[in-house]
Amino acid sequence: MEGKATQGALPQFNPLMILRYSATHRTQHNRIHRLDALDAYNQKLVKKIAVRGIKTRGLAGTNAYLYLEGIDISRKAPVARIEMEVKLKSGEIRRQLRRLEYRDDLFVESGELDQYKDGFTISQIDYNNDTVEFTNGIVLTAGEANGDVSERDIRRIQIRETIKAHLDREKQLFAQGIKVLSLFFIDEVVKYRDYDQDDDKGEYARVFEEEYELLKKEYLSDLPIDNEAYRKYLDQIDAAKTHNGYFSIDKKTNRLKDPKVGAKSIDSDDVDAYDLILKDKERLLSFDEPTRFIFSHSALREGWDNPNVFVMCMLKHSDNTISRRQEVGRGLRLAVDQHGDRMDHPAIVHDINVLTVVASESYQDFVAGLQHEISETLTARPRKADEDYFTGKFLATDSGSVEVTPLMAKQIYRYLLKNDYTDDSDQIADAYHQAKETGTLAELPDDLQPYADQVFELIDSVFSDAQLPKVDDGRKPKTNPLNANFDKKEFRALWDRINRKAVYKVDFDSDELVRKCIRALDAELRVTPLQYTVQIGVQQDGLTDEQLREGKGFGIKGTATEYGDSIHSMVKYDLLGKVAESTQLTRQTTASILQGIQVPVFQQFRQNPEHFIAETSRLITEQKAAMVIERLAYDEVDERYEVDIFTANQTGQDFSRASAKLKNHVYDYAITDSDVERKFVQELDTSNEVVVYAKLPRGFLIPTPVGDYNPDWAISFRNGSVRHIYFVAETKGTMSSMKLREIEKTKIECARKFFAEISEKVTRDKVKYDVVTDYAKLMDVVGKAAQEAI
Repeated sequence: MEGKATQGALPQFNPLMILRYSATHRTQHNRIHRLDALDAYNQKLVKKIAVRGIKTRGLAGTNAYLYLEGIDISRKAPVARIEMEVKLKSGEIRRQLRRLEYRDDLFVESGELDQYKDGFTISQIDYNNDTVEFTNGIVLTAGEANGDVSERDIRRIQIRETIKAHLDREKQLFAQGIKVLSLFFIDEVVKYRDYDQDDDKGEYARVFEEEYELLKKEYLSDLPIDNEAYRKYLDQIDAAKTHNGYFSIDKKTNRLKDPKVGAKSIDSDDVDAYDLILKDKERLLSFDEPTRFIFSHSALREGWDNPNVFVMCMLKHSDNTISRRQEVGRGLRLAVDQHGDRMDHPAIVHDINVLTVVASESYQDFVAGLQHEISETLTARPRKADEDYFTGKFLATDSGSVEVTPLMAKQIYRYLLKNDYTDDSDQIADAYHQAKETGTLAELPDDLQPYADQVFELIDSVFSDAQLPKVDDGRKPKTNPLNANFDKKEFRALWDRINRKAVYKVDFDSDELVRKCIRALDAELRVTPLQYTVQIGVQQDGLTDEQLREGKGFGIKGTATEYGDSIHSMVKYDLLGKVAESTQLTRQTTASILQGIQVPVFQQFRQNPEHFIAETSRLITEQKAAMVIERLAYDEVDERYEVDIFTANQTGQDFSRASAKLKNHVYDYAITDSDVERKFVQELDTSNEVVVYAKLPRGFLIPTPVGDYNPDWAISFRNGSVRHIYFVAETKGTMSSMKLREIEKTKIECARKFFAEISEKVTRDKVKYDVVTDYAKLMDVVGKAAQEAI
């Protein structure tokens, strides 16, 4: 589009318009649609990003080399993975990775090297904060390398971290038929393929194979015996065959070479490599192909992008010509399984699709740089939450559009100010987003309460840095092991009752829907006529240049308001098509509804077509939703959920939100999403009535007409203590229907019908489902039923 030839040829087509699609526009034209990095992330069209940063620092008074790779959760106590120097029996000193526990002495572990003599005994391992503390007061954070650290050390650490991140994801996704690929960016081919060596292996290839073999043995030893399929897959792949390089090929020598970088800095002559990638893309996604790790040059013109890249490593110096955003973009496409199906289910898309970036800088530095680059590329968005921004905006309510008056705008502004939800520049502060995420937002003023959802949507439309894609710390996710509670007969009995799959059907009576819609439209459809405001202005006397600059050169002398009875427009509206599309009804049913409404009601279309279509669609959709709940039925199918959905997401749990170790939960820890869930877990775990409970995995989904639904908890009570022994609970911070979104209410009602259906075939101890705010409400629900049964 930017070339002279293209610019000259396009007018010859005599086009009515020219539309251009591009991720990076060199010349900005009139925009008609926006899908920037923030939109793509919020709409779950790209992977979520996690970063494993590496930070180096020196220790005062010692040269003891230490690198804390991370902390593993075990059945006993947390274990720290620390790389340190070790004296071998031969007298040689090497750096080795050791798994160390509380009170281990590094002086002893190192073979009595003097550098670890003074106070290097582990005094605390904190799995929530990923830190290890020694008796000498030194605290080591995961990802920190201390002591004598060279660039070679950093590269080896990066390669090891990449392999570990790869194996973590592979262990999680293998059972789901998703092949994991990892991508290394390097700046010189000789570091991967050195033709001066007998085996042609460069430094990075040698380090990779050494570290891969060590980690492979470790993972095989830790894998559960019953995970036979993945054990066999991992064991049969040879280290030398699981990595490959994609670079330009010198046609004379048939050897890999560095691509020539052109004037545009990111161009490359790597055509042969690109052809190879295109031919091998499908084969690379197959488990039959042993290649899982790809070494590539950082300056490829088209870029090596494959939907199943889950780990990316930068084994190169910082390059100002290629931004972090461009590098990370190579791995953001959503993954596919062995059948080519994209893993884009909204409920689990960001559980599966996580891109881990192994950086050569600290986590904080990389994330700050990445988010700054993303922020600079975003299209214009409102950034100030002041009265001027809110005034005149429209709130879409059930009873129609409500304009935000100056008084309402002032109330919203004062609400944000009073609760420190904005900063001194009137920009939305982190405190607002944190409170919203934890469900602790302050109450709105009484006058705004009826429009609470719409007001918060309006506030959310103001951009802040907190809305940028959240970049997780790649070391936070850990394995959350299942425990003996998972095998208790009480839990197996509960699981056997709820692991059913079903399909839903809605027996729609079109005639009844038409009648209900006609009644609703006649009673409630009110369209706002278009309003015309005519203002008369006169240029000021004694005009100054300052008045012109400030836009005050004219003064308003008169204002008149008129209402249009009819609109004469050149636009032809497909009324039936628009309403049918919005309501997901046939054109015939839509026509029957519109033909049945009263003539004065229908004539409102002439006053304001857009508002008529919007309001008509809303009212019809409401009637349809009410009938869906009334006529919804579930039919159980033979297929059931397998217990492996509890193990599929063991890897990848963010322990920064973990509870303390639990005694009644099927996992050792519960990863909670809010304060409500955190308190609920505490009470479940200390209750004498509860035998076992589980936070249901996100893969456990109930189909509904408004999207799949994932309940929160499955609870088995002690026999005889309550009426409903088996209970499925949804925890909400409030039961007020005003604060529950319409879609949430619909899903909850559908879930009631689902559990009622699957309990039909159970002769005794049927499953009870309900929504509760806390443990007291839960006991109220099960306790009442017990009393009524007496």
